[in-house]
Amino acid sequence: MTEVQFKDLRFNPDSTPFHDLAKQMAKAFGYTANLDIDKQLAQLLRLRVAQKSECAYCIILHAEASRNAGISAAKTDNISSWWNSELFTAKEKVALAYCDVLTDGTHKNFQQYHDNMLSFFTEKEIAETAAIVINMNLWTRLKLAQGATPFLG
Repeated sequence: MTEVQFKDLRFNPDSTPFHDLAKQMAKAFGYTANLDIDKQLAQLLRLRVAQKSECAYCIILHAEASRNAGISAAKTDNISSWWNSELFTAKEKVALAYCDVLTDGTHKNFQQYHDNMLSFFTEKEIAETAAIVINMNLWTRLKLAQGATPFLG
């Protein structure tokens, strides 16, 4: 069977120490990190950032990680229109809305999204959610910049 592989079209990410710093963040907040926030929700957030950022590498990696985390194919496939779906709980929708506005970074009333999070999450869980989203935004931009491009090998 042919598997998806990746090649870097633009630069080797190991050419600067930034890649090592990004790896440290991934250990702390990536999909293998041990966090207080629900693991499936954390994975949905990662997949949503990947999808919003249109990072092919990250979408493929995090769609697979979502399935491996026990998230249904329907949820994984429907992440691009989570707000228009009954597959997601109210808690997930609040977190995904927070994820979207933090990823966009231009919403005029970010406080409203933070306040909505307080209905479902502790302060630590909100901080972890922010760190997950920020970490994924770092990775999607790194992978886009280096040109991580999928191909069938």
